Amino acid sequence: MQIATRTATRHGVEVNGFDPAAATAADLAALREHLYRDKIVVLKQQTLTPDRFIELGRAFGTPVAYYEPMYHHPDHELIFVSSNLRHDTGPIGVPKTGAFWHSDYQFMPEPFAVTLFYPQRLPTVSRGTYFIDMSVAYRRLSPGLRAAIEGTRCRHSARRYVKIRPSDVYRPLGEVIAEVERKTPAQTWPTVLTHPVTGERILYVTEAFTYEIEDADGNPLPRRLIDDLLAESGQLDTTFEHPNIFLRGYEPGDLVLWDNRTLIHRALHNPGGEPTESFRVTVTDEYPLSAGVIA
Repeated sequence: MQIATRTATRHGVEVNGFDPAAATAADLAALREHLYRDKIVVLKQQTLTPDRFIELGRAFGTPVAYYEPMYHHPDHELIFVSSNLRHDTGPIGVPKTGAFWHSDYQFMPEPFAVTLFYPQRLPTVSRGTYFIDMSVAYRRLSPGLRAAIEGTRCRHSARRYVKIRPSDVYRPLGEVIAEVERKTPAQTWPTVLTHPVTGERILYVTEAFTYEIEDADGNPLPRRLIDDLLAESGQLDTTFEHPNIFLRGYEPGDLVLWDNRTLIHRALHNPGGEPTESFRVTVTDEYPLSAGVIA
């Protein structure tokens, strides 16, 4: 196993020669260390079956099935499928997922620690993922904005981006919305968290899920404060040229792991609608996000 040295122009590290079946405890510990420190680890030239992919996820934590079954692989509920393909048995997974800035499961009581992303079919024009390191975004906030959010908390909900299921057709919209609120009630987290492993301060705000900010006493603060945080962090830049944004492209055989607590991401979908499919396994680890809450 060879781990490429991180450079100033390349985010994360690339790993060649990694064989999950032969990996030692020391190999896996090294990958976890790089994952927390460098945020992204790309395992090159992987050819894993779904079972092997899930087992690799177990090396980094406890895999958790996505709460909506329509995203599941038909034979492996722990694999989330994003796909625009039609298989012999019909469509699998959901097309065009994640085209907005978010952190996986930010709207749930225990957000994921690590995301493992494994493209199965790539378009000819490379598909990739945009990322923002929210520890860097916090450090780069203007002094006035950092002072304004000290001690505040934000509320997060999936309500804006929940996809309509086939079973929702002909249901009243109000009934569907009520079910969303019941299944995924809003979660409240400090606007700035401390990473439970690295100790970095993280701006915990996303365009997709953050909808309200309040002071230490629970009083709502103006919405423009969230808008200012989104703008300064880069999430409102539709050109994707903001200095906080970087793009990770993919090659066949890449298996990408990232620190879901620190990095927020947004999918880059191919505009021509070429066939594309990816698998995802998401895990919690022994360091819950709540460990980063300062009382």
